[in-house]
Amino acid sequence: MDAALRAKVALAYSCRTGRCSTCKGRLRRGTTEALRDEPGLTSGELAEGWILTCVRSASTDVELEVEDLGDVRLSSAGTFPCRIHSLGLLAPDVIKVVLRLSPTSDFHYLPGQYIDVIAHGGMRRSYSIANAPAVEKRIELHIRMVPGGEMSKYWFEHARPNDLLRLNGPLGTFFLRNVDDRDLVFLATGTGIAPVKAMLESLSGLQVSPPRSITVIWGGRKTDDLYWDTSQSGAPHRYIPVLSRADSYWTGVRGHVHQALLKQCVDWTSTVVYACGSDAMIHSARTELLKAGLYPQRFYSDAFVCSATS
Repeated sequence: MDAALRAKVALAYSCRTGRCSTCKGRLRRGTTEALRDEPGLTSGELAEGWILTCVRSASTDVELEVEDLGDVRLSSAGTFPCRIHSLGLLAPDVIKVVLRLSPTSDFHYLPGQYIDVIAHGGMRRSYSIANAPAVEKRIELHIRMVPGGEMSKYWFEHARPNDLLRLNGPLGTFFLRNVDDRDLVFLATGTGIAPVKAMLESLSGLQVSPPRSITVIWGGRKTDDLYWDTSQSGAPHRYIPVLSRADSYWTGVRGHVHQALLKQCVDWTSTVVYACGSDAMIHSARTELLKAGLYPQRFYSDAFVCSATS
């Protein structure tokens, strides 16, 4: 994957750890070496010659059957100094961090992409960008507390405005494709709403033909998990909140986000799904939605893979 990106061939990828399977391709010729385990592949896929390009190195010349991003040209990732502009709680266990880049910084991204934040001591964690690009060169992040997490302790206990950090990015290939005459469905769990927020904000100022419809299905365990008012995005959409562990006072949808979608009247021939959240949600949603009739090439995802020391 890294070699392809250096050669300006944009391959799809997300977690870069071999767990989400966004970057998978089938080996047609040659041999490769696994740099780490590939839990994102089933035993059947491994037997059929599928590999994950983010954790494989070529041992010989290779020929791959893999889908690239066509004419899309991604900005090259770079490392940029930044400062914390502001901090504020969105929920008891979610903090909003706004980073400030230099006005002359050459940092450009597509809504939906993510960055790595590099803190003192070299701690490095990945976070989706939660706002559409703006002239102020500000980057909004939604960060969930991980009990015992080293980086979480920094964000929730020690971080202060004007702290100097570094960011590396933009990263990932989770961004809007052609939306003309499409029914867009966004599935998100927890802070997976962050890149969805960025994409919704970008849709509100779209200069091309708009999508036919937009549906946002956001899931959490309890009401505090749904910390953002989606109507603030500026993009007209239908919003379906979903709780998996709701109390008796909850009158909305219960269960999981993909189950909520399956209960809707869906025209699968025009539907495109963008899903962001836990790895388990992504795999379950893709499996069930493809069974229902969604075209495989119209399911895009960004799986959140937690570090053991987040």
